[in-house]
Amino acid sequence: QGRLVESGGGLVQPGGSLRLSCSASGFTMAYYNIGWFRQAPGKEREGLSCISLSGGSLNYADSVKGRFTISRDNAKNTVYLQMNDLKPEDTAVYYCAACVIATLTGFDYWGQGTQVTVST
Repeated sequence: QGRLVESGGGLVQPGGSLRLSCSASGFTMAYYNIGWFRQAPGKEREGLSCISLSGGSLNYADSVKGRFTISRDNAKNTVYLQMNDLKPEDTAVYYCAACVIATLTGFDYWGQGTQVTVST
């Protein structure tokens, strides 16, 4: 059974940067749009970004537009999320999944998540 595995989370100070990685196991990621999502304690899961099969089409949530950048390397079966200018409100568990670009919704291959904490 295919799955996605997130990595790269951690503790960072406000204004700092992190790069998350999402790697595929057991299936070919190149056949799917892949996106990033997050869920903070007590809040609903939020779609952040989604990238098309070839990487030519992208979408971002307003909350991260201009600060986060999604990219993919199909040869490495990996999707990345570069996060800059991090804010305390970015603290959450970050997930990747197969996604729908237009609606920023995930529908399959959910990973276990990686914790991102933005704090002094």
